[in-house]
Amino acid sequence: MYKFASTVLHTIFQKFGKQIVAINKEKVPDEPYIVTCTHTGYVEVIMLALSLYPTEINYMAKKELFSKDWSDKFFHSLNAFPVDREKPGPSTLKIPVKLLNEGKSVGIFPSGHRAETGEAPLKRGAATIAVLSNKPIVPAAFEGPKQVKSIFGFRQKSFIKFGDPIDPNDFPSDMKKSEKIAKIMTLLEERTNTLQKEVTYIAQKSRQK
Repeated sequence: MYKFASTVLHTIFQKFGKQIVAINKEKVPDEPYIVTCTHTGYVEVIMLALSLYPTEINYMAKKELFSKDWSDKFFHSLNAFPVDREKPGPSTLKIPVKLLNEGKSVGIFPSGHRAETGEAPLKRGAATIAVLSNKPIVPAAFEGPKQVKSIFGFRQKSFIKFGDPIDPNDFPSDMKKSEKIAKIMTLLEERTNTLQKEVTYIAQKSRQK
């Protein structure tokens, strides 16, 4: 369902004008990667997927979304997998690492109002997944509509800016795993904060035109 839905939405947005502005998309590697993005709602999930089209992203999502049979099937069909943000278990790491090793890419939203209570564990989780899989993290930041219905008004553009990948293979081979994870977390925090300021400024300037 993910491929069908993303193709339909991508076609619609292309037809009605360039509503998604992906900045620095050339920084996204060809190999499997972990993409993290600032997050305050559900719009970012849709727009991130469309900005990376046709690459399919497998999203880490809170387990509550999978509580019913129909919702479990629905979200799994959209390439989402459940995690317990309050009490992360082994599957929080095993599933994304397995996906990355299978040549798939993973999306994580470690910051923003919706993720405040689990922000630190998710950032550590993203860094740990990168180290265990030896795959890069691509930080990204979003600025745009806050409600899903707003994106279909075709009046307000969405901006997503990608930053330089953080590759665990760039660190010394003798560096302790815990130190590598801590360093990646720091870099992820710094780059995400910078990207958010930059993309917010770009969006504001665009609206003034």
